[in-house]
Amino acid sequence: MHPNAPPYYDNNGYQQEYSNIYDNRVPHNVYESYPTPPPPYVSPLPQYLPQVTPHQTVPANQQANSTKWYSSSRKNVRCIVTTIVILAAAAMVTAVLCWYFLSTKCEKKCGTSSTCVKASQWCDGTGHCPNGEDEAYCVRMYGSNFILQAYVSSAWLSVCFEDWNSIYGPMVCQAMGYKKSSYSNYFLESVTTDLKGFASVNTSVSFVKLYTSLRRRDFCPSRKVISMRCIDCGLSTKQAPSSRIVGGTQARIAEWPWQVSLQIKQSHVCGGSIITPDWIVTAAHCVEGPYSSAPLWTAYAGSSKLTGGQASFVERIISHPNYNAETKDYDIALMKLKTSLSFTPSTIKPVCLPNAGMPWTDAQSCWISGWGYTYQGGTTSSVLMAANIPLIDSATCNKPAVYNGIISSTMICAGYLSGGVDSCQGDSGGPLVTKTNNIWWLVGDTSWGTGCANRNKPGVYGNVTVSLEWIYHQMQIWQ
Repeated sequence: MHPNAPPYYDNNGYQQEYSNIYDNRVPHNVYESYPTPPPPYVSPLPQYLPQVTPHQTVPANQQANSTKWYSSSRKNVRCIVTTIVILAAAAMVTAVLCWYFLSTKCEKKCGTSSTCVKASQWCDGTGHCPNGEDEAYCVRMYGSNFILQAYVSSAWLSVCFEDWNSIYGPMVCQAMGYKKSSYSNYFLESVTTDLKGFASVNTSVSFVKLYTSLRRRDFCPSRKVISMRCIDCGLSTKQAPSSRIVGGTQARIAEWPWQVSLQIKQSHVCGGSIITPDWIVTAAHCVEGPYSSAPLWTAYAGSSKLTGGQASFVERIISHPNYNAETKDYDIALMKLKTSLSFTPSTIKPVCLPNAGMPWTDAQSCWISGWGYTYQGGTTSSVLMAANIPLIDSATCNKPAVYNGIISSTMICAGYLSGGVDSCQGDSGGPLVTKTNNIWWLVGDTSWGTGCANRNKPGVYGNVTVSLEWIYHQMQIWQ
């Protein structure tokens, strides 16, 4: 964290070598055009003309009248035939275009592949996508109270307490990608106005998958819905401040127990956030190129110092398939640990992944933490630092004086336009968190910025919310 100086990010953690993204603006509203289909082949229609009997003898005056009639009639017929041909051709072109656009319309796209499926096939219990994406994100938690919802008949339905059995909880969490052993508990929450659709477990069928074992309801008779915790996350000794802190301050690991140092040969490179005993969230730019080899990395947890703490080797690195090294779109990656972390009461705990419908607002108070540089041209901090910063709405961050339109929906800006508080080199991949409903949530991962703490150049973070479906799918695949 850096209080005032403007260094640039030039290492693997917060890389200045990607500064060319500011010279090559991301074009807006540039969509790949569908190839225009060739015009349909239209067979030429024969031109039928009135037949005149040859060698017919006609008086001179009658012959002249006949010639006029013949010419007029031929013109009329030609006009009629031409009109018919044009209308037929137009009808055929319209039919071909309608067929083309209807047949190529993609209701639901299978992840990053080009395969599309019907909306009715999404979460129907049968895999239609090549990698099973259509059956991967069919259960979720909603809001800060963790309301259990399932995707049924093209709608997210909250699960009523009626016919619920406690044995379903661990099964649901395991299907989402968590281990059964991490399951915490379920609770009952009152129905609120933002909950529109409901369902309850259909006890007349075997319970296999939640979203295929439900029956739709207009309301919950008990007026209670299921709230469920698949992992006990987001707990910290840190108390949210009532005012901003200028610059970074030294932090205790108990305040940020999900913070890890990701090291290569015992040298700190990037930060990361614990989301389960087996999974770390970090930035994709930390692990690109020669750094994409999992055996290089070791995660250190449970210590505010870079030396010490619980060490765990990395077994697998998975960068988001849509990550763009130039624009930093989808700058998020997952690390699967070879040995599960052992959680402790205070120093090693997971942060909560954001749920759908979180009530975050512009200027939401957040915190960043890490071992990054504290001044221009400095070195990695030997102790964990943390700073309080607000979110900045994308419209403000995309203003010409700030980042001039290159902030996409996969990014979040946070900091102060006046400068003074920011992430810096070595903080990359580390957490951007906020406290809501007495729980700490992972809003973003430290991605990039122009210098450190510069005026009108706040930090930019990967938007974790837009990658939730991908995160859970990876947890399911590599469970």
